[in-house]
Amino acid sequence: MDDTRLYTIGELARRTGLPVKTIRFYSDSGVVPPTDRTHSGYRLYDVEAVTRLELVRTLRELGAGLDDVRHVLSSRTTLGQLARTHLDLVEDQLRQLTTRRAVLRAVVKQQSTTEEMRIMHELAKMSDEERDRLIDEFWDEAAEGLNVDPEFIAWMRSAKPRLPEDPSAEQLEAWIELAELVRDPGFRRTVRELNAEQARVRDTMPEADFSQDRVEESWDVMDEIIAARKSAAAPDSERARALVDRFAGMVAHDRAVEDDTRFRNTLADEFEQHDPRLTRYWELLATINDWPKRGMLSAADTTWLVAALRASAS
Repeated sequence: MDDTRLYTIGELARRTGLPVKTIRFYSDSGVVPPTDRTHSGYRLYDVEAVTRLELVRTLRELGAGLDDVRHVLSSRTTLGQLARTHLDLVEDQLRQLTTRRAVLRAVVKQQSTTEEMRIMHELAKMSDEERDRLIDEFWDEAAEGLNVDPEFIAWMRSAKPRLPEDPSAEQLEAWIELAELVRDPGFRRTVRELNAEQARVRDTMPEADFSQDRVEESWDVMDEIIAARKSAAAPDSERARALVDRFAGMVAHDRAVEDDTRFRNTLADEFEQHDPRLTRYWELLATINDWPKRGMLSAADTTWLVAALRASAS
């Protein structure tokens, strides 16, 4: 553009792509005043006015109000300061939109009612303390009055959902699903029944080992089982037999029983009756906390393990 030329409002509109009405509004507001006027009173603008107008358009598109724009143009507020303010606003809006998207996805997935959607939205906005309380209440009810291993319950309660400051949509969706899961009466009954069974046989078995080394060992075996199933290893193959020998031996040792044919069939029965929601609980926690998903058997993995246990017992 010619640095010395003056432009009419129509020419300015054609160069910037802004409507004449918008430019006139900015001019009347004093944001982009005319540089001069013709003898007939028509407004004229120089190249500096064009530059100011481009900046105004950019700031307005970023959500800045006219007062903010005036402060920047008058140097009372730096562009960096204004950008910081609006960046904070945009990030807050993004967090809100991420929360809404997670709730809406859950509604679509679950075909939820209006009341269920309201509850899910409240769940998504919970604080860390409120999330902790919900998980604690779940495990309190699951173990109340039962002679379960206190170390086991303490270990379970210690695994809390910790959403980051800026959670992803996947993490929010996982939290909503986890919160719904621990509030589900059927799932609560299942977990309490498992704890009741543990309490019933506790006097006849040694205390379970919940040390980190023991947990890591269990995860290693489970991960190898998952890998074997994914590689299409046959349940009656030598590889499967070696894994089952290792796995069944560990469980038999923990329960202080003999690893024989009867035990392996019993173990297979237990896995056939396994509630997949128990695995889902840990999968959701892993997603929320960005943990590695180790030792989590899918339905296909469980079916393979059952077949391998049956094969090794035949």
